[in-house]
Amino acid sequence: MGGMEESVLEAVRVTLLLASITTVILLLIGLPLAWWLTRLRSRIRPLFEALIGLPLVLPPTVLGFYLLLAFSPDNFFGRLWLDATGSGLAFSFSGLVVASVLYSMPFVVQPLQRAFEQFDHGLLEAAAMLGSGPLDRFMNIVLPSCLRPLLLAACLGFAHTIGEFGVVLMIGGNIAGETRVLSIALFDAVETHNFQQAHLIAGGLLVFALVLLFVIYSIDRKGGRR
Repeated sequence: MGGMEESVLEAVRVTLLLASITTVILLLIGLPLAWWLTRLRSRIRPLFEALIGLPLVLPPTVLGFYLLLAFSPDNFFGRLWLDATGSGLAFSFSGLVVASVLYSMPFVVQPLQRAFEQFDHGLLEAAAMLGSGPLDRFMNIVLPSCLRPLLLAACLGFAHTIGEFGVVLMIGGNIAGETRVLSIALFDAVETHNFQQAHLIAGGLLVFALVLLFVIYSIDRKGGRR
């Protein structure tokens, strides 16, 4: 019993660490990316939006397969990472982070982009006339006005990373303490007929998903009332 609980807790630790790091990176990348897309006036804008939104319709194993090839030391990106860090990306926690960032990208970028598109850009023009710089306008006018969408995007990115399976399995495998997240641990428990552990993991994920969805819908509803 103690070993089973320890195994589940280790999977919880890896999962929460992965989701937290991925969400922070997604916000750092997604904020400027969503703002850039909002300001982009070009015929190729739908192409960029399609590339970002690809994980919404692409089977996770397809993305995982191509990332696995990209992470190989035989390819440029994998070799570059290996030379820089001394370790490979495939079947590592770092590889899971890279894959999770790409796979959860639309769940962060799209809510932010919608919020920025609804923002009153006249405020920015007025601030520019008063001598405010682009970064100052973004940090002090845009972001404070979009805190709800920002929180919503963070919750969606975090939740989506928690629920990953196909990409995680392809990229990380099932290495205890490093790449075994809760979804993999659940699959492993069912496969070995350890239904007590499976019930524990599945029940925990169910409660977590329900609570997080309640938070997301509450944020979204309050935002719609403004």
